[in-house]
Amino acid sequence: MDNLIINYISKYIPLTEEEIEIIKEQNLIRYFKKNELLLEEGEYAKECYFVLSGCVRAYYLMDGEERNTEFYIENQSITPVSYQTKKPSEYYLSCLEDCVLALGSDERNQKLLEKVPKLTTMIMQMSNEMLVQKVIEFDEFKTFSPEQRYLNLLEKRPDLVNRIPLYHLASYLGITQVSLSRIRKRISVQV
Repeated sequence: MDNLIINYISKYIPLTEEEIEIIKEQNLIRYFKKNELLLEEGEYAKECYFVLSGCVRAYYLMDGEERNTEFYIENQSITPVSYQTKKPSEYYLSCLEDCVLALGSDERNQKLLEKVPKLTTMIMQMSNEMLVQKVIEFDEFKTFSPEQRYLNLLEKRPDLVNRIPLYHLASYLGITQVSLSRIRKRISVQV
């Protein structure tokens, strides 16, 4: 699993053998079972994550109902808002599948950056890419109809459609499962 991290980092910056060994020595990898909670509402996030395999979902509980806000899959980082703000989390992070995650903490990240300073460049580039992506997703969610949101999901994240149960996808799209079924039926007739 260490090689997954190395391969991902190498897409952004070249690494020497020494830097690769430093990264591997960090012992960042943890295994989590399906339905295991990484973060609960009211908890303080002490770690951030990078998904090596599996799927993690973020959701709120509103009036006793789960409202999915994001799905994180391979090669995506998860930085809980609580991790940045040092305030209690307002949402949950749960493993939707068995997961292998790389964990980071302020202390561990700082030590790693001291040993491999050029990782800072990669982190800044990743942060900028994530920020742009989130702004685009938010704008699309606000301006697209439910059917357009589903078609957009099919186009940009088709892997989710086969991995995520329909009731979670419907919640993520801001619609009911019945509405999602109707949209899917209408689209399949058009194709």
